[in-house]
Amino acid sequence: MKVFIGNLSWDTDEQRLRDLMEPHGNIEELRLITDRDTGRSRGFAFATFSSSDEGMAAIEALNGSEVDGRNLNVNEAREREPRQQRNRW
Repeated sequence: MKVFIGNLSWDTDEQRLRDLMEPHGNIEELRLITDRDTGRSRGFAFATFSSSDEGMAAIEALNGSEVDGRNLNVNEAREREPRQQRNRW
């Protein structure tokens, strides 16, 4: 199950996220999303757990919790909707 972790402090790094998520289950993949130009965190990440039960446990435990001065928004990740093409006329 893929979990979205939002409202992260720019100071929160991947190791801090891993330490927060691992008690709730086996993490198959963890990606802290960064700005491609600056390399700075964009304030959100994705964690993929081995099972839905593990993902739900992380959501229940961490949604709304304070980490590095910010209240986390943790929920099931949704597929990003395709961007609308703009007419350039």
